[in-house]
Amino acid sequence: MRLLLIRHGQTPSNVDHLLDTAVPGPGLTALGAAQAAALPEALAAEDIEAVYASTAIRAQHTAAPLAAARGLDVLVRDGIRELAAGDMEMLPGHAKQAEPYMRTAFAWAAGDTELRMPGGESGTEALARYDAVVAEAAGGGAGTAALVSHGAAIRMWTAARAVNVDVAFAAAHPLANTGVVILEGSPEEGWKALEWAGAVVSPAGEGGPAGWPVDGAAP
Repeated sequence: MRLLLIRHGQTPSNVDHLLDTAVPGPGLTALGAAQAAALPEALAAEDIEAVYASTAIRAQHTAAPLAAARGLDVLVRDGIRELAAGDMEMLPGHAKQAEPYMRTAFAWAAGDTELRMPGGESGTEALARYDAVVAEAAGGGAGTAALVSHGAAIRMWTAARAVNVDVAFAAAHPLANTGVVILEGSPEEGWKALEWAGAVVSPAGEGGPAGWPVDGAAP
């Protein structure tokens, strides 16, 4: 199947660079609403048959225009919410005290899944909940499913599950609001990333280190 992982539109907390991961969380800014409204046209070439969103308001508001354009309901699932920041909740993302957040997320992607976010979940728990929603989408019969989720969760899960995206690439390539990662595969056979925010991703073992764009540009 084809899997589209879409980061939500801009929120006030994004503007203020805060680690805002609790649900239901904030809605979208005016720019975020415009980004969401642009998704149906941006993804017009995709034959989307199912639209999922996390339990965060921002994800549901981002998914709504896309689902409406396809005549679909938004399927709300907690499993694809953002990685819980735990003790770092609402800290500025650039603050020294917030450094363990992405470091822990990428440690999970590298295989250290028993590590726990300070005051939050473990990698085993985070991957299991995300995997469950992906498995539901894959088992639902849709050839293409869109999951409106969150930046850290998408980058962590893709680095952990896509054979051609490594941690170094995911760490060096943050997703902008409404950025899309496109993958193909299945839970049984595994996943391969095709595009990361519009850039083509090379197959594993081709065009340089895993996860580098095919044009050869290093992360």
